[in-house]
Amino acid sequence: MDYFRKFSTRSFDWILVAAVMLLMAIGLEAIYSVDLSRGAELVYFKKQLIAMVAGLLIFFAASVTQHVFFRSFAKIFYAVSLALLVAVLFLGRTIRGTTGWFVFGGFSFQPVELAKVGVILILAYIISNFGRRFERPLFFFGTGIVTLLAIILILFQPDLGSAALIGLIWFGLMLLVGTRKIYLFGLIFSVVLAVVFSWFFVLHDYQKARLLTFIYPDRDPLGAGYNINQSIIAVGSGKWLGRGLGFGSQSQLRFLPEAQTDFIFSVIGEELGFAGAGVLLVLYGIVLWRLVLIMKRTNDDFVSATVGGIAILLFIQFLVNVGAEIGLLPLTGVTLPFVSYGGSSLIVNLFLIGVAESMVVRKY
Repeated sequence: MDYFRKFSTRSFDWILVAAVMLLMAIGLEAIYSVDLSRGAELVYFKKQLIAMVAGLLIFFAASVTQHVFFRSFAKIFYAVSLALLVAVLFLGRTIRGTTGWFVFGGFSFQPVELAKVGVILILAYIISNFGRRFERPLFFFGTGIVTLLAIILILFQPDLGSAALIGLIWFGLMLLVGTRKIYLFGLIFSVVLAVVFSWFFVLHDYQKARLLTFIYPDRDPLGAGYNINQSIIAVGSGKWLGRGLGFGSQSQLRFLPEAQTDFIFSVIGEELGFAGAGVLLVLYGIVLWRLVLIMKRTNDDFVSATVGGIAILLFIQFLVNVGAEIGLLPLTGVTLPFVSYGGSSLIVNLFLIGVAESMVVRKY
């Protein structure tokens, strides 16, 4: 079977592409600004630029691939992602307490990013093969077990934020397809019990500190609460138009730790102000709107579930990252899609947009 098609400008959703490109441009601007405070080498900026070029090539390859390719190889994507999650536990490098990176020379790769792709595709594959009998217990528990395998391996790293993110992708798709509500209520009750258990027997001290800081942000302003307080100060100090590129005191003077990743929205809010942050929010709204349109215009369950999973993933990442930086949610280390520094995240997100674009060209 020929899995590739001839490129045509009419086969693209150019509004979606333009929104993603503008998000990456804003991200590069913010990363460049952070790099200014670290010398003339511009290490983060150069690496992100290389990742963007590689990601765009992968985006193009995915977008000219027939959607049936992703359906046919969904199980392989999933199996490879699980294998990499196992391998990284033994061969990966530990960074900030998490054994989740393969390092090659000066570049690193997080297999958890590929796991997001594998889980979305395998769930879409199962959904498309279930004949819309989503009320059956086998469907709910079967998809749950498939997702849980990835979550358990990620928790071994440990990476609580990514594990929760993958669980929320599954939960969102269950809501989307309309599985029985009694199952979901039972799940929520089980999660509450698991959270209580995890607090006493699973969570590390730094993870507990993050949660306590979210509830009581002023309990340790120079310790566990330092990051979120500095982030809120940065966002608020930008006011309407911002301090200007390279003139954000919080980011330039390094009051914001990991400003290029976890706190990139704070950098944008400080240097570009409410106007810049507002543009960012509008662009994310456009991305989600175009993905929802693709879902609505198809009768193919695999297409709908795949694009739905991509939309859920991007929305949750956006919500968790921005919510944490303005003090509405706990800090989890989840990056801002297309904007935060991180080659693995950027390349995988561009690949997923390419997958969505490959499904635009179908005649609905």
